[in-house]
Amino acid sequence: MQQRTRNALYLGLGAALGLSLGLSRGVLADKPPALGAGMPWQDAQLFAEVLERVKVDYVNPVDDHQLLQAAVRGMVSSLDPYSAFLAGEDYDDIKINSSGEYSGVGIEVALQDDEVVVIAPLEGSPAAAAGIKSGDVIVTIDGVAVNTSSLDDTIGRMRGKDGSTVKIGVEREGNAEPLVFSVKRQRVELHNVHSDLLEPGYSYVRIAQFSETTGEEMNAALRALRKQNKTPLKGLVLDLRDNPGGVLEAAVAVADAFLDSGVIVTAKGRTPDSKFEMDATPGDVLQGAPIVILVNGGSASAAEIVAGALKDDHRATLMGRTTFGKGSVQTVIPLTAQTALKLTTSLYYTPSGASINHKGIVPDIELPRDDKAREETELAPRDDPDVRRALQELKVPTVSHGDAVTAALPPRG
Repeated sequence: MQQRTRNALYLGLGAALGLSLGLSRGVLADKPPALGAGMPWQDAQLFAEVLERVKVDYVNPVDDHQLLQAAVRGMVSSLDPYSAFLAGEDYDDIKINSSGEYSGVGIEVALQDDEVVVIAPLEGSPAAAAGIKSGDVIVTIDGVAVNTSSLDDTIGRMRGKDGSTVKIGVEREGNAEPLVFSVKRQRVELHNVHSDLLEPGYSYVRIAQFSETTGEEMNAALRALRKQNKTPLKGLVLDLRDNPGGVLEAAVAVADAFLDSGVIVTAKGRTPDSKFEMDATPGDVLQGAPIVILVNGGSASAAEIVAGALKDDHRATLMGRTTFGKGSVQTVIPLTAQTALKLTTSLYYTPSGASINHKGIVPDIELPRDDKAREETELAPRDDPDVRRALQELKVPTVSHGDAVTAALPPRG
């Protein structure tokens, strides 16, 4: 893959929007621009005056650090919905989502009826080894009751330094008293790729989000499916519904796996590093077998890069609903004191040169299904009507005429 940029770029996660971002691994310039350079003195005076009035007249005392942090946050967030000043847990979450790993107990939890319920311990995780099970209700962490109004608080308390120990108290059906598990934290890998063999020859791969390891995970999943099938795969349903984004390079790796050549994505911005092009390399892991990509309004950012690249190259059929339309790139610039600036630096474009920002990608085949109903029922792939419809599309015979691929018509009498 050719790459015209020195930065490693990422498409990050944020709420349900699928933020796209680039995490700069380089060092800051030797001589950063002078603070306030070019700022009109009237504006500088106004800022100082407001700061002083707040310090003196606000109903509660506020220290300088708190006020200046708030000023920085407000300045950056006013630019667009995706630029932000990152500190503390916000910065940690960005790094966890992009790297695909963290130090903790390896457990999936959810709030259900004001209880923190274990969905499942990750396979091979410390939580699984300790004996925590699906359906357990977490009631205490290190002897302190969990905050049922903030799932993030519970998750944050279970994470910690690799090798440290946390005591997790759970209520389990059939047990009169809570059980307490002593769990040793360790590095936990997030697995965002889930796969299945829908029927002989036809595979299903869901990518929940893109992290640094997603490309490798997907290729490993396809190898396992080929081995299970014992013959080459006849088609793939690639499920990107409700995928909010992730690492750009992982999205490029996923698209590249199915393309022999051509542009995957380009980006344009004001600085040299914000202008880049990423191209496909020879080799198609499916050897030309058809692909149907499922998308919806929750498919954003990195997911849209994959969908746009394979659609523009006529390598896949898009099915579902119009995607979110997140076509900007944010670069995460590390600052002092374990803080960072997430700043919009460029717009990206699909191979055809189209910008999907605020527009999204319209699928080739639109499905009127209510996505909310699908989320609430959590259907298995084989039971999901969208997946069944995609499988039906994979089985439509096709014939190739030069660069075009069309459905084969039955003979006419």
